[in-house]
Amino acid sequence: MGRAFDPIRQSLLRTLTNEDESPPEWVSKLERGDDGGYFPQSSAAWAVHGDLPTIVAGIRALLTQALHPGALAGVHDHSRYREDPFGRLAGTIRWIFTVTYGSTDAADSATGWVQHIHQRVRGVYPGSDGEPIAYAADDPDLLRWVHLAFTDAFLGAHLVWGARPIPGGPDAYVAEWAKAGEMMGVAAPPRTHAELRAQLREYLDAGILRYDERVADVVRFLRRPPLPRALKPTYPLLFRGAVASMDDEYRALLGLPTPRGPVRLPTALVLDATGRLIGRTTGAEVSALARLERLGLTRP
Repeated sequence: MGRAFDPIRQSLLRTLTNEDESPPEWVSKLERGDDGGYFPQSSAAWAVHGDLPTIVAGIRALLTQALHPGALAGVHDHSRYREDPFGRLAGTIRWIFTVTYGSTDAADSATGWVQHIHQRVRGVYPGSDGEPIAYAADDPDLLRWVHLAFTDAFLGAHLVWGARPIPGGPDAYVAEWAKAGEMMGVAAPPRTHAELRAQLREYLDAGILRYDERVADVVRFLRRPPLPRALKPTYPLLFRGAVASMDDEYRALLGLPTPRGPVRLPTALVLDATGRLIGRTTGAEVSALARLERLGLTRP
């Protein structure tokens, strides 16, 4: 796309990275390191995280994660998601891409950085009966829920809109990304798609997930986030795609109706336009490929 679209391109990149510099310094640093990292170029993780449906997946993951009152309390009480929503988004993207594409040292360092932040995230939230319940961001149960919601969202969005084949299929992605869960402290993360769905079902069946005013507030915020003007016309299509791709149970818990009318094609068109604007290969992947080429680890 020509220069006429530069303002939209810059708005999009700034939203995703929260930085004016392109690529951000941390992306360039992925060229450094002395090994191939935890996930090779041929991995399912590279296929899923390097494709455009991650944009839809991010919205879906945040919606799903909000249904756990402990996970939501940590965001509500300790993050500045309203004042600086794109800062939090950029931090999450940085961790995902560094673990996926970086050397093992870079991935371990990024994970340690997130764990250090989690140590300060503690508090209480009201239980269903009004009694206070203590929570901590590094609690194994909360870590497990966040990992499950993330894995389900990214895989689910890719299965609908992904252009890159997943080497080994959905089971391979779940099994590979279990490594990231273990790095964060998740005990016994799922290794197959069926196990992923079964572990998610446990939270539904136990009645842990719930809808309340805090969840409603997150839904309202994600429906109409404070985006740059250039991105506002297309975002509703991405939000509709995220909602439509969810399982009925989670959509119902969130109080969101099934979107009416065409969803899959309009969302695909927005993702295609996004790829034309910013490229179909992320800067993180380009930096990782430069490192692998230096090490003689690139595939033909």
